[in-house]
Amino acid sequence: MKPKLMVSRPIYPEVIERLQTDFEVTVHQIDPEWTTERWSAALSQHDAALTMGIETVNEAVLAACPRLRICANLSVGYNNFDVPAMTRHKVLATNAPDVLTETTADFGFALLMAAARRVTESERYIREGHWQKWTLESFAGMAVHGSTLGIIGMGRIGQAIARRGAHGFNMRVIYHNRSRLSASDESACKAVYVSKQELLLQADHVVLVLPYSKESHHTIGAAELAQMKPTATLVNIARGGIIDDAALAKALATGRIAAAGLDVFEGEPRLHPDLLTVPNAVLTPHIGSSTRATRLAMANLAADNLISFFKNGSAVTPLNPEVLQHP
Repeated sequence: MKPKLMVSRPIYPEVIERLQTDFEVTVHQIDPEWTTERWSAALSQHDAALTMGIETVNEAVLAACPRLRICANLSVGYNNFDVPAMTRHKVLATNAPDVLTETTADFGFALLMAAARRVTESERYIREGHWQKWTLESFAGMAVHGSTLGIIGMGRIGQAIARRGAHGFNMRVIYHNRSRLSASDESACKAVYVSKQELLLQADHVVLVLPYSKESHHTIGAAELAQMKPTATLVNIARGGIIDDAALAKALATGRIAAAGLDVFEGEPRLHPDLLTVPNAVLTPHIGSSTRATRLAMANLAADNLISFFKNGSAVTPLNPEVLQHP
């Protein structure tokens, strides 16, 4: 008898077809009322889940789902998982790293460019019929080439952004991370380790690429924004909650910093209403990894983890591999 798999939201048909070889698959349709309670009730009848990085798997959900053996996140982030609780319940957690690194780094740099050079602001100006003449100071933005790029969170994506800045735009790259990179990794992306305060004071462009946790909640708040240059841009392609969005909206409205590019938000898909009123914010709906090739690769990696677990008792990218040693 095939194990029962819950896919939390629709994904590519070819991936579902692949999974159906090994699983009895249920695909949940997008539902605004997909509450934790309804999620738990649906999941309780399944042996495995393919999640999108937003469905919570915590102690309460696990207690309601004694059949569950593995949850495979389609995303690289996994703050929706309580990994210690999953380990206690002997439920394997997996994610989808690496396959989205370069695509997400591309998008992070696109947001930086759009914010610094006022791309969306000037486009709206044209679309609204305001452009009547050219002037020397029209939509003067901030230089990118030769400027200082500050990266908070220097994992795979952070390093990929650093390489783009250093090698492509001749930027001085500084970074802050929980732990310093090796000398060879620093050399590859021409990056210099500094304190968080030094980074905020020196950077012309700050990019956030750190995982979300209780410790990283509001890494950037009013106090940090006050340390940044008034000409600086701030980019978040990590997770909502790393920036205090209310404080950022105020900083943008008052000119405390020049611009921001945001792909993630606190409480998304809802976002702080004040962010919609500031013209110097570039806002995108969590699409950092959104090319078809990359999203398909993420879905297939999640499928690889599920198939490998039930066929071989292993996984490609386990987050709590100790579960594999104690089935």
